[in-house]
Amino acid sequence: MSEPKTLLDKLWASHEVLRREDGVSLLWVDRHLVHEGSHHAFAKIAARGLPVAAPNNTVAVVDHYAPTRTRDKIADPQVVRMIDTLRQNAKSHSLRIFDLDDPAQGIVHVVGPEQGLTLPGLLINCGDSHTSTHGAFGALAFGIGATEVAHVLATQTIWQKKPKAMRITVDGVLGVGVTAKDIALHWIARLGTGGAQGHSIEYAGGTIRGLTMEGRMTLCNLSIEGGARFGMIAPDEITKDYIKGRSYTPRGDQWLAAEAAWDELLTADDAVFDTEIHIDAADIEPTVTWGTSPEQALPISAKLPDPAKLDAQKSELAFKALEYMGLSKGQNLAGTPVDQVFIGSCTNGRIEDLRAAAAVLTGRRAKVPGLVSPGSQLIKAQAEQEGLDKVFTDAGLEWAASGCSMCVGMNGDLVEIKKRCASSTNRNFKGRQGRGARTHLMSPSMVAAAAVTGEITDVRTLLQDRNI
Repeated sequence: MSEPKTLLDKLWASHEVLRREDGVSLLWVDRHLVHEGSHHAFAKIAARGLPVAAPNNTVAVVDHYAPTRTRDKIADPQVVRMIDTLRQNAKSHSLRIFDLDDPAQGIVHVVGPEQGLTLPGLLINCGDSHTSTHGAFGALAFGIGATEVAHVLATQTIWQKKPKAMRITVDGVLGVGVTAKDIALHWIARLGTGGAQGHSIEYAGGTIRGLTMEGRMTLCNLSIEGGARFGMIAPDEITKDYIKGRSYTPRGDQWLAAEAAWDELLTADDAVFDTEIHIDAADIEPTVTWGTSPEQALPISAKLPDPAKLDAQKSELAFKALEYMGLSKGQNLAGTPVDQVFIGSCTNGRIEDLRAAAAVLTGRRAKVPGLVSPGSQLIKAQAEQEGLDKVFTDAGLEWAASGCSMCVGMNGDLVEIKKRCASSTNRNFKGRQGRGARTHLMSPSMVAAAAVTGEITDVRTLLQDRNI
């Protein structure tokens, strides 16, 4: 009898072309997503006179350098050059490109699922670390470096060592105001940024099954912030309902065959994982980062730590983080003033995220300035159809176009030195949102709460009268 297989085992075996003596596998890549940062890889294959091996499996997206305001007159010549280079590479290799004027343009990890390019069972690569987002569909999805991007362009394959398998099981009912973002920050704070190093993560349990696809994407997106190679969730009916009818999804008999194949991707009941983590949903509060690493996060009800009471390694990092962030040990996390807010990114720029923020902001005014950048132009159009844009602008926030924007401090979407930003993004490293910027990661609804009060605030206090 064969050994019971995990989702990882099944996906890896179905893509393995061969395995070297050192255990490294050559894997077939079903979908390759490229963006402006992929120009080095295109230059590498051009230098060798090589074509893109599978242009029908390769999709280009303008996102990292996409301006969120004026798109017809881009002031920065470097941005113009980066975008034009992607256009030229897409044209010369006959690639589908989601350009700035495309009504479906957006952040690559939003566009892929939205268009049905992301499907269960696929192996998906992109030269961006948050490619793990696509694992929410039961796909094998991970970011790769420039040299690996060139290899995929030239061969449609990639060499990879199979990671260990970790399962994070979350059971129970999430409290009001607690989201997938909080689940992710909770486990990263608990295990550390290296807690899942060398592993893939499969998320399981009743709480995970109760998440929408947007929530699952947020969770898988943040897997790498805990050191994981990627995160995955086995497909189910919620997955199928989200996928069905999208532009690139199978139709008719092909859909029925695909469904049958996806049903086989479930991890066997008696499959063994290298590491098992169990979390009770009731233990998770709205969670906020206080330092310069995603693991430096606490429940909103907590006080900032005393570095002297931490172990040696964490103590030094905590001292430096508190100094950089302009915070003091023992102070309440709630009540920390903020200078501005940002809602967007591949982590939390989807329609569900915008609705959650709008639910807090409706009928209220922001005390600090802020920017809202939807994850795609389709999401922007849907939000405007629902009147969410008016909620944001009535509150005093700026409503912009789609792109990576302030998440990467691009095109003037910046946090100024020593300014504090409540942000729905994925990284709070020094300088991530601008030189000297102080970033606090949190859910979109928590960002909205910070906007309304001008300080880091427990969103639950603002939801009490809203029947949410």
